[in-house]
Amino acid sequence: MRFSTTLIITAFIFIVATFSSCSLRQQQLLFKERGPNPDSLSAVLKNSGNGTSDYRIRSQDILQIRNLQNIKYIVEETPTSQSNSANTTISQQGQTYQVEDDGNVALPVIGRIHVAGLTRTEAMKLIEETYRKDVLKDPIIDLKIVNLKVTLLGEIRTQGNYPLIKDKTSLIEMIGEAGGLTEKANEKNIKIIRGDPKNPQITEIDLSKTGTLADPRLILQNNDIIYIAENKRAVKNDQLQNFNTTAQPLLLILNTALIIYTLIHR
Repeated sequence: MRFSTTLIITAFIFIVATFSSCSLRQQQLLFKERGPNPDSLSAVLKNSGNGTSDYRIRSQDILQIRNLQNIKYIVEETPTSQSNSANTTISQQGQTYQVEDDGNVALPVIGRIHVAGLTRTEAMKLIEETYRKDVLKDPIIDLKIVNLKVTLLGEIRTQGNYPLIKDKTSLIEMIGEAGGLTEKANEKNIKIIRGDPKNPQITEIDLSKTGTLADPRLILQNNDIIYIAENKRAVKNDQLQNFNTTAQPLLLILNTALIIYTLIHR
């Protein structure tokens, strides 16, 4: 009888250890289900779908500006030094300028020009018109705001901050750039957190439905936080692992005590 009890407990420990150590593989279900296109989301879609095209320039923003007629410099008279008081850096992509606290940006020849409160397109047109009026003949000014970013957290291959290069960058593009979802990811529960940190707007995205591709909420905005939760299988697996970590030493001690007890009382 004592031997049978010990055998049962040993078998139980083996089953718990084996089951809890199994890796529950998640099969991703991206775009497998058909769903309606989101065409009646007016309340939720406020400030959605435009990406960074309606972003208003602020102080401390970094602007990358170049004249496509002369891609190395805005104007030929630009100094060759690596930086100046306007926090200018010369690069192959153009020169970068930081918007000052008063909302002005200092540019070669034309001096300081007020850009705070303007969209990227508005600032680009203003700078182009100013250069055309005072300095250049038919300039083609290209302007980018290079400090805009989103943050990816959770079950993503590579967590971190990612720049928003285009005016309209979708969640799908950003997930691809980060290497895709992990096997633990819940593709039905992806949260986009945006807006005021004290009262953020939280949008839940379900990537298991093809209709999600047309959802304008997938267009990312500056400072969006994207969080990918664990799927139910991964959560259960973690719970089993925690149970195994806690219970297995106790069961081993109990089993050892029963074996010793059985040997003594044979």
